[in-house]
Amino acid sequence: MSDSAIDQLFSTLGSATTPEAASELLWQHYGLRGRASPLNSERDQNFHIHGDDGAQYVLKLTHPAEARGVTDFQTRALLHAASRDPALPIPRVIPRLDGEPYAAITLPDGTQRVLRLLSYLGGQPLHQITRSAAQRRHLGQTLARLDLALSDFAHPSAEHALLWDIQHSERLQPLLAELPPGPQRDTLAAFVAHFRREIQPALAGLRRQVIHNDLNPYNVLVDAQDQITTSGLIDFGDMVQAPLINELAVACSYQLSRNANPLDTAAELIAGYHALYPLQREEVALLYDLILTRLCMTVTITGWRASRYPENQTYILRNNGLSWDGLQRLQAVGRDAAQAFLLQLCGMKGQA
Repeated sequence: MSDSAIDQLFSTLGSATTPEAASELLWQHYGLRGRASPLNSERDQNFHIHGDDGAQYVLKLTHPAEARGVTDFQTRALLHAASRDPALPIPRVIPRLDGEPYAAITLPDGTQRVLRLLSYLGGQPLHQITRSAAQRRHLGQTLARLDLALSDFAHPSAEHALLWDIQHSERLQPLLAELPPGPQRDTLAAFVAHFRREIQPALAGLRRQVIHNDLNPYNVLVDAQDQITTSGLIDFGDMVQAPLINELAVACSYQLSRNANPLDTAAELIAGYHALYPLQREEVALLYDLILTRLCMTVTITGWRASRYPENQTYILRNNGLSWDGLQRLQAVGRDAAQAFLLQLCGMKGQA
């Protein structure tokens, strides 16, 4: 991915669509009336719709730079997962008046976008509530159900270039060069070099499939009453075909504790996942390094983007500090100790 391509993916949207215009699009394409209010988003422009019919929706307008095939990939994946596991707590694609799952439209400013309407999932964002072992285990089980539902899904755009793709972390190199010099950049650069030398070659023989690839606490909704049950997995904008274990690496990077072994809390999510979608030994053996890779990725990309788009830095940097802290604490555990812990957790201790 070239520097210009990277920058284009995170460029501003241009003339923003107003809530009033979003409500008009809702009526024109879906025959629904409702009140629109903007939602935060990294690339797309999204609106929360309070429909006059009492239902709630999310109206999405893709970034002008996003390839049409990628939008189709994400949409078809949602449709496929819902067909395989109808009880999955994921957004449902609402068909247009003509029955199609989305529409390519040209806005008054001349930009071309894809318009989609999804169901709005209720619940409390995970980042707003107290964590618990039962909650993490249920989240692991829900993520496993999603990946099982996607295990037989294929699409021509599943291998699209994505900066947030662990298997291609070498793409961080040009971004690192733009970070301020100092110990943090040195640490990140050393790990990217380690990834290219040791980790990337080992990924080639692992199971691959389409994964969500962004299970951070802002993309998880939890039942507001019991605060345990996962009521929603949202934001499928970073989906990609990749080694399956990358899914857990991403999720675990946001589930580290401040204990001597930061993996003790992530272990509860892993156990829930492994119980439904059993991991292979080769995958578990790489998980420690892949979690570190994701943490390195988060610090690097968000730091780079915040320097380029300071007006949105509060949103961009929401996970930066925790990721840097988690990276340092996890490195302190050491590879051998972490691998032994994870293999034992998955009942693989002593296997050849």
